[in-house]
Amino acid sequence: MLGQGLEVGAIGFGAMGMSMSYGPNPGDRDEMVGVIRHAVERGATLVDTAEVYGPYVNEELVGEAIAPIRDDVVVATKFGWNIVDGRMRGTDSRPEQIRRVAEGSLRRLGVEAIDLFYQHRVDPDVPIEEVAGAVRELITEGKVRHFGLSEAGAGTIRRAHAVQPVTALQSEYSLWTRDPEPEILPTLIELGIGLVPFSPLGKGFLTGSVGADATFGEGEFRATTPRFEAGNLAANQAIVEHVRALAARRGATPDR
Repeated sequence: MLGQGLEVGAIGFGAMGMSMSYGPNPGDRDEMVGVIRHAVERGATLVDTAEVYGPYVNEELVGEAIAPIRDDVVVATKFGWNIVDGRMRGTDSRPEQIRRVAEGSLRRLGVEAIDLFYQHRVDPDVPIEEVAGAVRELITEGKVRHFGLSEAGAGTIRRAHAVQPVTALQSEYSLWTRDPEPEILPTLIELGIGLVPFSPLGKGFLTGSVGADATFGEGEFRATTPRFEAGNLAANQAIVEHVRALAARRGATPDR
């Protein structure tokens, strides 16, 4: 259960990797549509996408996948980037931009309302109160059902929540990313906001599939992430070994 009574499965499905960031797509379109539908059937009822994934094509893929099972899915997408010639060119959460993104996302997803609309990253040039107010208008109009934030600090969460109740915060959280624990988690508990962790398996690292000598191809965002540099990968293998040992004692694989 997230905030504001929004009920979702304990495990969600993030579709980003089907269109960007992790190298070539894992399969053809029909296969990816099938994977999304299978995940929903297995209980991953929260399906996450964003305008910037692709850009645009990931929302279209998700829209196709959920069309026959719309009533079983909570679909989340995101606004907050200025996209120029297919690339991110900084943040943009101006109210008029939020509305443009919402209209485009509704069309690409083929839905009447966006269940959960996140600000993808905090925009330093737009007060969060204006952002929350813009989403509140979309909720009033029936185009959006719930408001979310991503990677926001405790103070920002409080300010946004005072204007439009926040349903969920998306933030990286895993065994090697514990940053939300001191401030963010207590704030969410106090305000009744749900946490949607992204990269709970450490971008694949905690599954044991990324060895100390791993390399990443062009288009892989891990190739430019410090934690995946050679020296850090080697040093962090101790975490993976600990996870493997815990999993073995329970007769499970590291990812489970």
